[in-house]
Amino acid sequence: MTKTGLVWFRNDLRIHDQVSLVKAAKENSFVMAVYCFDPRHFEKDRFGFVKTGKYRAQFLIETVSDLQNQLNELNIPLFVHFEKPEKVVSEYVKIHKVTSVYSQKEWTSEEVAVSSAVKKALSNEVNWVESYDQFLFHPEDIPMTIDKIPQVFTVFRKKCEKYAQIRELETISKMPEKNRVTHLTKVPTLHDLGLPAFEQDTRTAFPFKGGETAALQRLQDYAWNTKKLSYYKKTRNGLVGTAYSSKFSAWLANGSLSPRMIYHEVKKYESEIIKNQSTYWMIFELIWRDFFKYISLKHGNNIFKLEGILHKAYEWNTDSKLIQQWIDGETAAPFVNANMLELKHTGWMSNRGRQNVASYFAKTLELDWRIGAAYFESLLIDYDVHSNYGNWLYVSGVGNDPRNRTFNVKLQAERYDANKKFQNLWLQTSLF
Repeated sequence: MTKTGLVWFRNDLRIHDQVSLVKAAKENSFVMAVYCFDPRHFEKDRFGFVKTGKYRAQFLIETVSDLQNQLNELNIPLFVHFEKPEKVVSEYVKIHKVTSVYSQKEWTSEEVAVSSAVKKALSNEVNWVESYDQFLFHPEDIPMTIDKIPQVFTVFRKKCEKYAQIRELETISKMPEKNRVTHLTKVPTLHDLGLPAFEQDTRTAFPFKGGETAALQRLQDYAWNTKKLSYYKKTRNGLVGTAYSSKFSAWLANGSLSPRMIYHEVKKYESEIIKNQSTYWMIFELIWRDFFKYISLKHGNNIFKLEGILHKAYEWNTDSKLIQQWIDGETAAPFVNANMLELKHTGWMSNRGRQNVASYFAKTLELDWRIGAAYFESLLIDYDVHSNYGNWLYVSGVGNDPRNRTFNVKLQAERYDANKKFQNLWLQTSLF
């Protein structure tokens, strides 16, 4: 009997180190793939922000286009639709007599709701295969159960570094030529998604394209071609330009770059070029990313609640004027304003900037932190549900910061933008 496997792509938009693809290719004689631009992702949320704004949408369009080309080389067709997955996946399963559906396992509420809807639309005969595929440390390999994930990052990091192994990369071989089929589906445009076209701002620190091809090129450039990896720890708090940090986060967020790929590349770099604090710090940041994923696995929907994972009640306000001033870069803090204008005009903001503007929003203005998190979700090219909400919880005093700090944005500006190069770049109105 001919077995047909369907890979339903979500935030795992790559062919390297892709568990669902590898399993599908091993277990079936014919493999096809589907990606859905879910209309729900382009609607307004409860705070009035479009869930996926133009910047991340364009990056996603580029990513899916690249994936379609990559899969074609493997003789695997990728069918792309602007439609709810529960409708599309079930139709393909029926038409092509699919025996198994493969997808990345998700656990946050909206993603789980969509998974459940897709499963519900399928017949019981279809084999449903979900795989955890967005971690550095696989859940089966960490030295603790999910309910025992530590509250403090350092404890988690040290235990994982000591006891957990990072898996080798998964590789897929080309499917037979007979697997190749002509498909007529096209990747939608911004206009199709109901979003405005835009020209990239020349000041952006993230001028990169979406997709696995661009991701692997950036990895090659950042590590091997420029050796910037050797200096990452010294430059990572920078604010201007493409070179101060790796910028891997956007490709990691939609899964066009595997964290394990970065890890193994760093290890190779350490053995061939140099092993130092900077190379270690790149892995350190990947572990932070894992930590927030495990925090959301442990705490579920509490990461989206006002009281957070600490169940702490503060007096929050929702002053629309203050919120709009923050969004438009019109607060009393120039450093906050510069960062917010960068986000507004490019969809990007440095890690240093994010910590400052979030702390200012939640701690100084005492605004409902979920509104700030939702705005980030809409604007950021590299939005990742776990990192975004994990970081907002952290700076708002309802998450994993054991010290419950408030950033002094004036001192931060003096330390990280002493010559005001960054602030001048964004606050000179003549440039707009």
